[in-house]
Amino acid sequence: MIATIFFYIFAALLLGSAATVVSARNPVHSVLFLILAFFNAAALLLIAGAEFLAMVLVIVYVGAVALFFLFVVMMLDVNFAELRSGFQRYLPLGATIGAILFIELVVIYGGWQIAPQAASLRLSVAPAISNTQALGNVLYTDYIFLFQTAGLVLLVSMIGAIVLTLRDRRTSRHQNVGMQNARTVAETLELVEVSVGAGVKELGIYRPKQPVPVPEPAHAEAGHHGHGAPRAPEAR
Repeated sequence: MIATIFFYIFAALLLGSAATVVSARNPVHSVLFLILAFFNAAALLLIAGAEFLAMVLVIVYVGAVALFFLFVVMMLDVNFAELRSGFQRYLPLGATIGAILFIELVVIYGGWQIAPQAASLRLSVAPAISNTQALGNVLYTDYIFLFQTAGLVLLVSMIGAIVLTLRDRRTSRHQNVGMQNARTVAETLELVEVSVGAGVKELGIYRPKQPVPVPEPAHAEAGHHGHGAPRAPEAR
């Protein structure tokens, strides 16, 4: 009874926060409500007995993805007037896509059939093992190729993002590994014999390095703005 009450509470909060994510005008508020929706979804997973999925949802999505979205939105200078100006322009397209998705959900829900023995089944297929171990057996046994393919797709997308954002600047310093490996000891190391009591000035070593005096330009001694001294009037 208590689990049922908490289920409806978290489900209502999840639906309300998800609707606020879409309807909020401020992107920062949308990300905050998205974090709230993730927490409510994790609570529902805990009620269902999937504690591993609940912890993954909190750690990965709330701790990394949602906070990343929040920092990016806060650091970007978002023009809210420009965002609101395109709402009416794309409203028919968005309404059409939303109606199509709603019809698909109705069709799926209408064709959904609950197994007669579903009420008698427990949450875990094998009560002798934990939920995390059962999930690992399914992922790395039955769906190992699909799991590795998903990881490969994520790796390719990460490499593509790095390649697209890479900029070769003239000021960037590149490393020449061949030149570094070809150096000899005599080029990189110098042995100096220092007598007892000798100071750094005697060896010609100055720390910090003394600044080199810059000679003043010759035209600086002349008049201002590049003009020389006033000349005496010539006699005629």
